[in-house]
Amino acid sequence: MSNENQEPPWGRKRKPQTPEELLAQLIKKIQDFFSERNTPGPGNSEGAKPSHPVHPFANLGKILALVLVGVILQGLYSSVYKIAPNEVGVILRFGKYSRTVNSGLHVILPYAEHLFKVEVADVQKEEFGFRSRSPGQVSTFDRQGFDKESLMLTADKNVINVAWIVQYKVKDPVEYLFQVKNVKQAVRDISESVTRRIVGNMDFDFVLSNREVLAASVKGEIQSQLDFLHAGVAIGTVQFQDINPPDSVKPAFNEVNEADQDMKRLVNEAEEIYNKEIPRASGDAKKIVEMAQGYAAARINDAQGETQRFLDILKEYKNAPDVTRKRMYLETMQAVIPTVQSVYVIDKNQQGPLPLLNITGSKELSAPGSK
Repeated sequence: MSNENQEPPWGRKRKPQTPEELLAQLIKKIQDFFSERNTPGPGNSEGAKPSHPVHPFANLGKILALVLVGVILQGLYSSVYKIAPNEVGVILRFGKYSRTVNSGLHVILPYAEHLFKVEVADVQKEEFGFRSRSPGQVSTFDRQGFDKESLMLTADKNVINVAWIVQYKVKDPVEYLFQVKNVKQAVRDISESVTRRIVGNMDFDFVLSNREVLAASVKGEIQSQLDFLHAGVAIGTVQFQDINPPDSVKPAFNEVNEADQDMKRLVNEAEEIYNKEIPRASGDAKKIVEMAQGYAAARINDAQGETQRFLDILKEYKNAPDVTRKRMYLETMQAVIPTVQSVYVIDKNQQGPLPLLNITGSKELSAPGSK
């Protein structure tokens, strides 16, 4: 018996606990097997040949059995896998798509199925015109050496420096793995191409003052082209970090910007005065119009009332002319006499007026000789 089958004096051998230990033990047995073949027996002297020739395929069955056991153990070990919570697993069976599995422990057919893990919950990003060196609460950025990405030409033949971020997530793991060879590079190329084209169709001032419109247009165009390629990603955010003129023209640009700000300030002041004076003038005009309308309505109502009164009097006059005439005379005298201070009776044969009646009670207007 060989030393391998002998039991140590302190107890039984420790059994392998893991597949790696089992595989290592099998390899050691193979090594021991071949070393035993090369070791001379106790009856042979050193360098003596064995009594019987060894057949080259005598131990081939044992070797194949050991290899088969190793392959089976390796297959069993690789058939169990784990998918993280932020991942999904795409399984191919003989090179053809079979299924997609979610997070947890799963089993696949060894050597027949192949697993690809894809991170679908993590947000990936591509930076243009700068690079993040130490991301965190206080991030630092490097903007040197990225002018080829950031410098663009606008529609009015001006050069502008644009830095932006594109964030995306995997929405279809199968398309992400097998439709486009390098999705990351595709996102970069499409983002830069679309941004340059859209900025090139806008004026310099419009790009500076309409970041939201620019970002929405770029996001829609990028998503459309990625869907056309079946890249399997969804664009989450397109954010323009910095939009400025190149450093060589910044002083002139600042002067123009200050003049533009002064113009906007003056326009705002004029609009403030306009908004204060125009409503007041409109109110005064409306007040005058309403007063005129009220005056016109009052005059019309008075005229209509006088007309109606005249028609009523005329009707009564036609029924009783004498009575109506006397009544009108008396009513007129009743209204006039209280306002009369002196009454004079004039005789046509007399040269001067003769005071007849002192209505007011004034002594100056009484008859001569009266007290």
